[in-house]
Amino acid sequence: RARKRRMRLQRRKQEAKAAKEEEAARAAEREAKIDQWRAKCIQEVEEKNRERELKAAADSVLSEVRKKQADTKRMVDILHALEKLRKLRKEAAGRKGVCPPPSADEAFENQVESLKTLLKNRTELYEAEERALRVMLEGEQEEERKREMEKKQKKERERLLQQKLEIDSKLFGDPDEFPLAHLLQPFREYYLQAEHSVAALIQIRHEWDQYLVPADHPEGSCIPPGWVLPSLPTSDTWATAVR
Repeated sequence: RARKRRMRLQRRKQEAKAAKEEEAARAAEREAKIDQWRAKCIQEVEEKNRERELKAAADSVLSEVRKKQADTKRMVDILHALEKLRKLRKEAAGRKGVCPPPSADEAFENQVESLKTLLKNRTELYEAEERALRVMLEGEQEEERKREMEKKQKKERERLLQQKLEIDSKLFGDPDEFPLAHLLQPFREYYLQAEHSVAALIQIRHEWDQYLVPADHPEGSCIPPGWVLPSLPTSDTWATAVR
């Protein structure tokens, strides 16, 4: 009795220790998933902040370039106004009999042409900067759209994979509950042989093609696009047999 009592106590200690280790393992797994999720969230926030800062910087530079373009255009308008004003004053002085020397006209025209050349070069430079910034912004927006598309495609692939796992579990049983050595494994290999053998795929497709009919055919139906899932059990006996 003492030996049995010691063995019983030892077994309980071992069970308690195993349960504690299992709970610690589950807790560590939960903590690891939480840390992974937190790191993913932090990375996404940092990426969004970088993109926001880059876009804000590009918008600021673009706004500055547009301001310079507006200043250059205003200078061009002032230059045209000065030319028009000098022409009017020259005509008024000519009506009074006062004519400026040719050297003054030449100096004014040279100065005006020099300013026009300078403003033209600045305008071309600012236009080139604006085009470069627009290309950069469009490239960033295209990258953003591409990343969003990749995220959507990843979510869709995960959803399809989960759906496939659920379908496989309904058709062939839970893989954790039914290992590869289970008696259903030969059936699983039979139904999935087309995924591993081209000859089997051709043979199965040939057998299916013999029964191809239009959707409105009175004596048959078209081939379903995917697996035909079993119906839910209609009785407790059937449910126990399925399990």
